[in-house]
Amino acid sequence: MSCSKISRRDFSRRVLLGTAAALSLEDRHLQAKPTEPSVAAPAKTGPQGTLPTGKIGDLEISRLILGGNLIGGFAHSRDLMYVSHLLKHYFTPEKILETLELAEQHGINCVNTNPEGARIIQRYQKERGGKIKWMVQGSPNAKDNFASLKALVDAGADTIYIQGNSGDTLSRDRNADLIGKALECIKSNGLPAGIAGHELRTPQFVEQSGLAPDYYVKTLHSTQYWSTRRPDQDKDIIDNYNVDNYWCKDSDEVVKYMGGVKRPWVAYKVMAAGAIRPRPAFQYAFDKGADFILAGIFDFQIAEDVQIAREVLAKVNRARPWMA
Repeated sequence: MSCSKISRRDFSRRVLLGTAAALSLEDRHLQAKPTEPSVAAPAKTGPQGTLPTGKIGDLEISRLILGGNLIGGFAHSRDLMYVSHLLKHYFTPEKILETLELAEQHGINCVNTNPEGARIIQRYQKERGGKIKWMVQGSPNAKDNFASLKALVDAGADTIYIQGNSGDTLSRDRNADLIGKALECIKSNGLPAGIAGHELRTPQFVEQSGLAPDYYVKTLHSTQYWSTRRPDQDKDIIDNYNVDNYWCKDSDEVVKYMGGVKRPWVAYKVMAAGAIRPRPAFQYAFDKGADFILAGIFDFQIAEDVQIAREVLAKVNRARPWMA
């Protein structure tokens, strides 16, 4: 199956003008409404304006990655349904450009978005000379010969991973063939290829199937927040959006399993969508084995959150070796 690049014109036609089809269930829903031994990180450090980094393949990225939900106008906010609408008013194109620039100035050199982020990333690079690396989530579709993934390559992605809802669904359906072909499509274009999931089942299925992603993007957060999962809640995360209060059902099991996975791990939802403060959230994720973390950060929070990340990484206390 061919997986060559397509033209920018085809990118605009197939993806940007039809992003509604590419958005995840999560995005569509949100639019509508014990001490372990210390292991030193093999990371580059430096003066203010830098962050420790790690590598996924040949791609060197900061251990703190700017999440894209906020700048994209999407927010998990329990029953506060006005928040996504508020974000879309706050994050004007100029505010997004300003946020990306501030992130780079403080040492965050990678941003994660969905496919809709293409235009603003390209504008940032063109108008402000931005060098921030673009990690983008995609939803594979074999029926169109993976056109949406190839379009992201053509748009300038630095790495692509299978979006979390798609990863969970494909794993639940035991569709190793489609996962494998999607990963190969990305890799054949010279980019690191990953897969995301909210469920522990997702990396377990991928590993058991003998597939070889370059990295995992897996949720991880503690349960120390008031709206955490109740004992009677046992739905998969992607089936729980009517309540939308948890993103990692079994963090202890996740930590245990990922401790034996020898691939880089990007942890997301580490603040449980704003329910946990940055310091304990970052400390928990890095101590428990994450190699990188995704964090949604407002422009006025960047300096403080970067400093917190530096301090946390300087005294990380983890058993899992760094895999990146």
